[in-house]
Amino acid sequence: MYLTLEKKKEFFKTYGKTEQDTGSSEAQIALFSYRINHLTEHLKSNKHDFGTQRSLLKLVGKRRRLLDYLKRIDILRYREIIKTLNLRR
Repeated sequence: MYLTLEKKKEFFKTYGKTEQDTGSSEAQIALFSYRINHLTEHLKSNKHDFGTQRSLLKLVGKRRRLLDYLKRIDILRYREIIKTLNLRR
């Protein structure tokens, strides 16, 4: 499996406040970004996997909503996570 429990804990420790901080926007955005990158690579070799394509679009929408929320609440945290994850608007 590409996303193990240790990998998730690493994301939450790096981007969240603590290892148990699974609810912070930054940690969720980082996790979604990792999953989006993985699904994108999968779809490059499996062009007709429409279930995965739909899942990818849903994840992109979730990440976009979280980024919009973070931008509305705290613009500095938004800019920091954009720069850290190399995302573009």
